Amino acid sequence: MLRQIPLARSPSNLMTPRSARAATVLEMLAMVLAPETSPLPRPDKKKFWKTRPPGCQEQGPECRRDYRVIPVSSMALQLGDTVPDFTQSSQLGSINLYDFAGDSWVVLFSHPADFTPVCTTELGEVAKLRAEWDKRNVKTIALSVDSATSHTGWIGDINETQSTAVDYPILADEDKKVSGLYGMIHPNASNSLTVRSVFIIDPDKKLRLQITYPASTGRNFDEILRVIDSLQLTDNHSVATPVNWKDGEDCVVVPSIATEDARKKFSKGVTEIKPYLRMTPQPNK
Repeated sequence: MLRQIPLARSPSNLMTPRSARAATVLEMLAMVLAPETSPLPRPDKKKFWKTRPPGCQEQGPECRRDYRVIPVSSMALQLGDTVPDFTQSSQLGSINLYDFAGDSWVVLFSHPADFTPVCTTELGEVAKLRAEWDKRNVKTIALSVDSATSHTGWIGDINETQSTAVDYPILADEDKKVSGLYGMIHPNASNSLTVRSVFIIDPDKKLRLQITYPASTGRNFDEILRVIDSLQLTDNHSVATPVNWKDGEDCVVVPSIATEDARKKFSKGVTEIKPYLRMTPQPNK
């Protein structure tokens, strides 16, 4: 979605340094305050000047008034943000994110295109892991900018070649509504195709993890499961998980708990390696 904002201009030879600075401030305010249903991100100063039309460095009527085209997109999602709700079509019918999620965790992941080799293996793997997702109360949603009809045809290939049965929705984001909301299209990688984005969303609809892979690299869904295990553990116990941790292994006692208090709290014991580095067996095992 693009917005055109008219900006007042004056020939450069009539502008003093002070008036030039004032004009710059007014222009940037116009970019931020211009009314629109979607919020504008704050302008990037470098990009702001790069998009200044060359003709406005010269005299002439075209310098007194021109239009700058400014892209309107959502601010980048950050961890802890409430993710935006959406309704989009899929091969299983219309999907509303919040209704679909209910009280479950959600893994929302995008892929560049249907009928492509790496994506075929990825969507097949997600289907094969159905028991693992269910064990963790996780629902999965895939997305590309292809049509629902295309998804249905491609699923036949996935099921055949990956020896599985795709049973989860693949969003048909032809209008790029969802991919725009979640920043799944990276123009420097592709202007039209979604990259390999992964979003882990908790039952409170908060973003807990996001990872972006290049199109040439298939995702490691064992790592996605590992992160979910860590999040579900650390949400309920005063621990963190160390490097390469896997479910069932020792955990780190969070720094906010004193060692003496930790020894009382964790009945399985606490090993103090350094005052700030204390280990304890996984509390829920």
